Amino acid sequence: MAGNIDVVVVGGGYAGVMAANRLTQRDAVAVTLINPRRTFVERIRLHQVVGGSDDAVVDYREVLAEGVRLVVDTVTRIDAAERSVTLAAGGTVGYDYLIYAVGSGSAHLDVPGAAEFAYPIASLEEAQRLRPVVDAAPTTAPVTVVGAGPTGIETAAELAEAGRTVTLVCGGVLGPYLHARGRRSVARRLARLGVTVLDGPGAKVTAVTRDAVRLGGGREVPSTVTIWTAGFGVPDLAGRSGLSTDALGRLLTDETLTSVDDARIVAAGDSAAPSDLPFRMSCQAATRIGAHAADTVLARIAGAQPSPINLGFFGQCISLGRRAGIFQFAARDDTANGLYIGGGAGAKLKEFVCKHTVKHLADEARKPGSLTWVKDDKRQELLGAKRGEAPATR
Repeated sequence: MAGNIDVVVVGGGYAGVMAANRLTQRDAVAVTLINPRRTFVERIRLHQVVGGSDDAVVDYREVLAEGVRLVVDTVTRIDAAERSVTLAAGGTVGYDYLIYAVGSGSAHLDVPGAAEFAYPIASLEEAQRLRPVVDAAPTTAPVTVVGAGPTGIETAAELAEAGRTVTLVCGGVLGPYLHARGRRSVARRLARLGVTVLDGPGAKVTAVTRDAVRLGGGREVPSTVTIWTAGFGVPDLAGRSGLSTDALGRLLTDETLTSVDDARIVAAGDSAAPSDLPFRMSCQAATRIGAHAADTVLARIAGAQPSPINLGFFGQCISLGRRAGIFQFAARDDTANGLYIGGGAGAKLKEFVCKHTVKHLADEARKPGSLTWVKDDKRQELLGAKRGEAPATR
């Protein structure tokens, strides 16, 4: 695409693709997307890679606007002063504006033995590496999943439905996001699948060995295959490039998603920390934050003041094998409530969400600027509380 303003998007996940597509609204913008893979990864299907029911990849031609140039490489450094990024394969790419959308991955495995004997699945390569390990293990071999967020629950259910002997070690509460009613529904489904759920204060992993997982209090759980889904981390590209980050390494921005260090750098998705009060890591948030990041860049190009982000949520969906699932409803401020849809209807709704998340990207590629989203005005109250301001009276 011909243009005289170069925008580089670093990262081709949900946020990066949405941002790149939305930027094509303006003819004078040349968009380059830099991503280490040639295909788009449906990260919310990685548990299906492990279970063998999906490959979790989509051709970029299906989700990326024609005018976006795809560079398959990894950015090793951002030079804000020179407005350029350095590529792992050599050379640099210059930019007028940069959207930082590097996403998230596995958390650092600091539990003794976890790095040697546990298998994380926060990336496509990790899930693909685990798949043959699971396949090679006898069906009766004990499998332990550590972490009871959505990925842990989904992985445990997927493998149990396939006949595996699975223990889910929660490290605390099963499904921390879920309302108590939704949590009970998930627990019932896992019980029907034969999953042993270990929760509560004694369910924290203290060590991982080749054939066991050790818990607080000295309990030991036999484990031929240990899968680690506890927590997420972010790439350290921003920190290595001298940009300000939060404690986890996410790029610090203002409410327009603009870096606190450089007005030419805007963040999107899991790697963004607006006002040091980041949104929940999820594809639901990533696509909307990606769209807003593009809007911020387009506003700056037009000489206008970007708007602060206003993002509401509607809930969380979790698959519980191929035949059941749960859609947990939430208030716009992302607080789960007592409403949920479970069972077969929950599975269908989860699959609908997975397919339509990809469809949103494709729709934005064909008609940039079309994505809209739910708003939530309570964020301003949270920001005020964070700053120690008195709440507004009405």
